[in-house]
Amino acid sequence: MRYFLEFAYLGTAYHGWQRQPNALSVQEVLEDCTGTLLGAKIDLVGAGRTDTGVHARKMVAHFDRPEPLPEDFVERLNAFLPRDIGVAGVRPVTPDAHARFDALSRTYRYELVQHKDPFRIDSAHWVQRPLDFGAMNRAAALLLEFTDFKCFSRSNTDVKTYTCTIREARWEAEGDLWVFTITADRFLRNMVRAVVGTLLQVGKGQLQPEDVKAIIKSRDRSEAGASVPAKGLYLTDIVYPEGIYTDG
Repeated sequence: MRYFLEFAYLGTAYHGWQRQPNALSVQEVLEDCTGTLLGAKIDLVGAGRTDTGVHARKMVAHFDRPEPLPEDFVERLNAFLPRDIGVAGVRPVTPDAHARFDALSRTYRYELVQHKDPFRIDSAHWVQRPLDFGAMNRAAALLLEFTDFKCFSRSNTDVKTYTCTIREARWEAEGDLWVFTITADRFLRNMVRAVVGTLLQVGKGQLQPEDVKAIIKSRDRSEAGASVPAKGLYLTDIVYPEGIYTDG
């Protein structure tokens, strides 16, 4: 049987989602704890990668197991896991369901504060300089006109295509937070952090909103802004076709 595992994690202590040879990853911890609980080696296939220090409020991975899971599987697994990783649920899916390739969309948010907040020092990016969020939103809207985002991709990556379909990209105030939300069918390595870094240049008056078009058309990472810190980035949602689930 194949299962989708939904979980969240605070990425501060981890070198991203994917298992690393010489560094602690979320995948390693989750696979080891799940394997210990079930008494068998468990291989998790995640919906995608998150970089070192990036957080996830909703991440999904699939795994296979011949027997049904214990009824108290989620509760027992959470007892095994460290406090910065939490499992929200597990659902049976069709045998060929794939956490990465069957995802219809993914949503990230980037959190930014404009004042020094000791309680958000590890979870949001502090920008002291005044920002023009109106100009930043005008620039963000231009992203929806393009599909090739090589300029925002990490260099020397092994991807075969730089094509992504962005469905929303906007800045909104949430109390004393400014939040950038972006949804697409897929994302490139480092893409969201590079997008936010470029939009911050617009907000600071270093670029005009229309300059973003030329940056995207250049397909040159050096033309875009510097990547913002990972601590403000959260994977918040992954959407799948309802027909993928077998529990109704």
